[in-house]
Amino acid sequence: MNPFFASIETHQLPTVARLAPTPSGCLHLGNAVNFVLTWLLTRRAGGTLHLRIDDLDRARLRRPYLDNIFWVIDWLGIDYDQGPRGPDDFLRHHSQLLHLPEYNAVLRRLAQRPGLVQASHRSRAGSSQETAAALDAPGAAWRARVPPQVLVGWHDAGQGPTQVPLAQAMPDFIIRKKDGVAAYQVASVVDDLRLGTNLIVRGLDLQASTAAQLWLAAQLSETAAFNATRIRFCHHSLLMDATGQKLSKSQQGALATGVLGQERSTVFTAVAQLLKLPAEAGESLATLRAAFETIF
Repeated sequence: MNPFFASIETHQLPTVARLAPTPSGCLHLGNAVNFVLTWLLTRRAGGTLHLRIDDLDRARLRRPYLDNIFWVIDWLGIDYDQGPRGPDDFLRHHSQLLHLPEYNAVLRRLAQRPGLVQASHRSRAGSSQETAAALDAPGAAWRARVPPQVLVGWHDAGQGPTQVPLAQAMPDFIIRKKDGVAAYQVASVVDDLRLGTNLIVRGLDLQASTAAQLWLAAQLSETAAFNATRIRFCHHSLLMDATGQKLSKSQQGALATGVLGQERSTVFTAVAQLLKLPAEAGESLATLRAAFETIF
């Protein structure tokens, strides 16, 4: 078996994975590749796939971006087992805003750990300088204080043995934003624990976030189940544009269609290349899945 999947296939628990887009821009080719790869791995394992939309960044949320998530899933021809069935269902029944009490409970517990959390204000508008503040100060952001020698390691299904020096990769990262809302690293851990996630497929650009989440979760008994023994991580290579830069939503205009402006075979071909499958596997989702399940 290809080492890319060995630790996923030998996992003893039923596979539970998720698609976790953010409605802050139209999904690009890299997002679509991640969706299809996650879908293939989950379906190959006979697992459960959740759609979990991360919408805590309300300043960048736009209804067309939320619509685009569902359009891309339909366009790709993939399915999922649990989660919202459309934008309105998401906003009413699945938004992260409905789980603010859970995030806040974890934030309070983290703040009780001596020396773990510090609060700060920006010195002035537009400045990168920060000044210390009390944890209960209005408008203060909370950061997790990362000791300088922390190494976070796990066996990655995509990259093999991995170690991240967290203080260098993501020093004193934000856990609560200045608006008082939990930041991504906290919300993602809480959400994955609630869903029972045990397979997380991410691009290499989120490797530092994985390390931050593993380290942060280990600080509390309530979140300690988020660990690399129970959860299998698979970090895959990123897709680059013609200039060698990784694809991102910020490269697109507000009215861009993102990946929907391309041929579907472009997505399937990119996944086939990532998995080192024959070129003809990328002709359609059906040929891709057949090749994937035959070889792996």
